[in-house]
Amino acid sequence: MRIDVYTPLVLSLLLAAIGPTLGRRVAPALAARVLTAAAVVTAAATTWALVLLAATLISEAPPVTAEAHEDGRSLPEPVPEAIAVVAVLALIVIGYRVWRSLREECTTRRTLRRLCEGHPQDTELVVAASPVPQAFAIPASSGAPGRILVTAAMLGALEPAERRVLLAHERAHLTHRHALVAAAVTVAVAANPFLAPVRTTVVFLIERWADERAAVAVGDRTTTARALARAALVAARSQPVCVLNFTDRAVTRRVAALQTAPPPRLWPLTAAALTLGLLPALGAADATGDFLQLLAGTLPL
Repeated sequence: MRIDVYTPLVLSLLLAAIGPTLGRRVAPALAARVLTAAAVVTAAATTWALVLLAATLISEAPPVTAEAHEDGRSLPEPVPEAIAVVAVLALIVIGYRVWRSLREECTTRRTLRRLCEGHPQDTELVVAASPVPQAFAIPASSGAPGRILVTAAMLGALEPAERRVLLAHERAHLTHRHALVAAAVTVAVAANPFLAPVRTTVVFLIERWADERAAVAVGDRTTTARALARAALVAARSQPVCVLNFTDRAVTRRVAALQTAPPPRLWPLTAAALTLGLLPALGAADATGDFLQLLAGTLPL
């Protein structure tokens, strides 16, 4: 247990290092799915490893130590007590971070759904009379269908062909449940902050995924790139502090990617990343077995 319990933490650092490379070289849809799955498994494994570290404090419980002293047994110390205490504090922080991320996700979805109130349930496209050029894909929930919310300013800034690209892009977000992918990787990072680079990569890949689906839908990669560039420029003019700024390297990378051929799948690299994501679970399983053996030798029968 002394080594296995720390394996998920070390492997999470490796996954964070390999994530950007996978994002650059593998098709966005495949890379986003694999990195999200690997991040979720790794975050769960690291959290469980912390639970095991915290659980070693059970050997320090007064009834257990008293029983051992009466039997003349010496209790093993799988990890230093200070590390177990740190694990307890880390679990408290993780619980708060996960709760906060879930609350923010629910708040955002409720806010977007309120903007669509008053429209028929079967209406996919909702146009808001706002001077701020924006577009959102609102995922389905609680029986409500997924919707596309676009402001009049955004539609007015785009040409007809570019509007088709915009709608195809947002529709791809709904069809492929990108909100669920983003929420999953966000919760994983809340549980394991070392995976933050993976989340950055996945968020970028989700947009690239939607870009590629939009290019297929309209049948023109050049028009798709032009629509993305125009939408980013319009948003940047109205909101200088907008996250999706045209000068942002992420946007320029997306535009550049649409001007080249779609990236390959590269299954070997993908399999390596997925394996790296599964290894923390194996390490956590080995540590669990060691802990159960330790528990069996510690607690009185």
